[in-house]
Amino acid sequence: MDDGSHNQPPIKMGQVKVREMEIDDIPKVFHLGEKLFEAEGLKNLYRTWDEFEVVELYLGDSEFCLVAEIDDELVGFALGTTISKSRSAWKYGHLIWLGVAGGYQRLGVAEKLFHKFHSLMIEDGVRMLIVDSQAENYPGLHFFEKMGFTNPIEHIYLSMNLTADHLQKRRYRAKKGKLVKKK
Repeated sequence: MDDGSHNQPPIKMGQVKVREMEIDDIPKVFHLGEKLFEAEGLKNLYRTWDEFEVVELYLGDSEFCLVAEIDDELVGFALGTTISKSRSAWKYGHLIWLGVAGGYQRLGVAEKLFHKFHSLMIEDGVRMLIVDSQAENYPGLHFFEKMGFTNPIEHIYLSMNLTADHLQKRRYRAKKGKLVKKK
């Protein structure tokens, strides 16, 4: 797949402008995320990329929703939130989504977004920053390690297909195996 990176002129970090996301950025962020976070490639994520995800994060914590631009073109975003537990003095920051357009990856855009997000978290009194990723997302895991994240904890998410066809097959197997309750 050609991501267009060979067509991009070299960029300087001064050209990358990171700012707080605005309401007019929502469609651009959503459409970029659609390209980056395709459902087929992220089958076991507990969060799914959709327009409600972007709007909810923007409405709930707009100060932690950032975009990166080069020459007024949106090329990346970082969306996050904070979590405070009532029985804990700790406040947690959660970087939920970080995405950079294909032609601008590995050029420092994600780093600039992350550093701004990190600064905002510190200003807000966050004591621990968390991020999650699929285990096979090696570029993402490498990036987060480079940014200072340590001690990865493996967590397993199970899924169950609840489409009508799947449920019908499951009921059939249960009847055939006499696993159905008798009336």
